[in-house]
Amino acid sequence: MRAHSPLAPGRALLAAAALTFAAGTVVLSDQAPAEHQQQLLLGTWNLNLARSRYTPGPPPKTESRSYVVDADGLKGIIRRTYADGRSETIEYLANYDRVYPVTGAIGYDAILLKRVDDRTAEATLTHAGKTFGYARRVVSADGKTMTISFRSQSDQSTVDYVAVFEKEE
Repeated sequence: MRAHSPLAPGRALLAAAALTFAAGTVVLSDQAPAEHQQQLLLGTWNLNLARSRYTPGPPPKTESRSYVVDADGLKGIIRRTYADGRSETIEYLANYDRVYPVTGAIGYDAILLKRVDDRTAEATLTHAGKTFGYARRVVSADGKTMTISFRSQSDQSTVDYVAVFEKEE
């Protein structure tokens, strides 16, 4: 069994928060890409552990992500329970092309999101101005599945995971 930092699984899971938004609203074809992507992201997503892979483990026991529009833009709320029973709530505004603060995360304190296309976004997560990790979020064409790939590498550890989320009906 490989030894790892106690923060490694948490860091990776926290990073997913940076990219994860909910999906599920029907989108009209004449909507602009930004509006279409926002519609895909709104709602609540639940982690499907059977379809996810965490290196190193263990994965979280549960995780849900909710995304809503508020006066300042898109707000993300991540609720996670770890295998050891610890829980956390992470919140942030996640508009594109600007650095935003993140609260409740141990490993990072800011996020910068870039839109790749209608269903894909990439995030750079930082702590005190230093890069913590990178994440990529892809929402399926039907808006029912969201996949987040995350990678963080430091002198102490490498965290690499693919988390699959399903839209709550």
